[in-house]
Amino acid sequence: MHVGILGGGQLGRMLALSARELGLEVTVVDPNPDAPAQVAARHVVADYASTEAMLALRAVDVVTYEFENVPEEATRLLAAHVPVHPSPIALAVAQDRLSEKTTFQALGIDTPRYVQVGSEQDVMRAFAELGPLVLKTRRFGYDGKGQVVVRTAEAARTAFAAIGAAPAIAEELLSFEREVSALVCRARDGQIAAYPVTHNVHRQGVLAISEAPAGIPSELGERALAAASRLAEHFGYVGVLALELFCVDGRLLANEFAPRVHNSGHWTLEGAKTSQFENHLRAVCGLPLGSAELLLPSVMVNLLGRVPEAARLLALPDVHLHDYGKAPRAGRKVGHVTARAPTPEEARRIADEIERIVAG
Repeated sequence: MHVGILGGGQLGRMLALSARELGLEVTVVDPNPDAPAQVAARHVVADYASTEAMLALRAVDVVTYEFENVPEEATRLLAAHVPVHPSPIALAVAQDRLSEKTTFQALGIDTPRYVQVGSEQDVMRAFAELGPLVLKTRRFGYDGKGQVVVRTAEAARTAFAAIGAAPAIAEELLSFEREVSALVCRARDGQIAAYPVTHNVHRQGVLAISEAPAGIPSELGERALAAASRLAEHFGYVGVLALELFCVDGRLLANEFAPRVHNSGHWTLEGAKTSQFENHLRAVCGLPLGSAELLLPSVMVNLLGRVPEAARLLALPDVHLHDYGKAPRAGRKVGHVTARAPTPEEARRIADEIERIVAG
């Protein structure tokens, strides 16, 4: 079977590497001539919606994508000729924070309080209603981009300009206990594999550490996975879906969802019986899903800017380095490290040691 992937970044690379193990042929489309996925796939250097890209991907058996900012139009055009999973509808909703929030609420998934924003005056009114808030562009925001925290009325006056006067939502600024993500993979026949809920630690808007299990009450974890499954069922979804949530006083409030394999699921490469990447491929190709069972408590540490000396990292027990093959650059995701341990406490201790090595 031949799989096409829109996007050839690190997620495309890990999908392509997993596809190779399954005996699948892969073509990736990415305008970056140095796209990391090219190490394990045929690489078409082209814009996503270009004629060249369309012709290349119409020749494959199924198309998927590795990030949610690919043009939704490209997936719709392709869907007329070849199966596209996840569906263009799910992609379109994920690309617009307002559509995302209204979809959550229609499905009975709680969210932080929010209001739609289209002007400086709207931000002022939102601040009067919500108090301290986060102003987020409706489109193209990720890793903390397209967002600004507003804590005072004075800051509200300039916040809209700070995000480029783009259509936005204003969301109440929460004091939460922890951020978690619920990852599920839904097959074409409706079968769902649910991974253990993951605890995520962000720094400056970028994911730093993920821990599985999340260390939350089992009832809360069940509710998180039920919400993610409900969302997948709503879209008739095929593939991996990640739902990010805030834990607030025993409640779960949905932040956003990603219609793709997700950074917070990288621990599954070594920590689960079947990784998120293999299960995503199984799903989109119409194959039976593998078990999402946790093997051992696991952690993932993102590597930003540069990959430290491999020997120091790999000297730690049950540690695995994943280098994306990217040129070093401040703030850039260039790799990640996973670790497994007999207990969550020991896994976190290893993560702390990894961070010390990275900082050094």
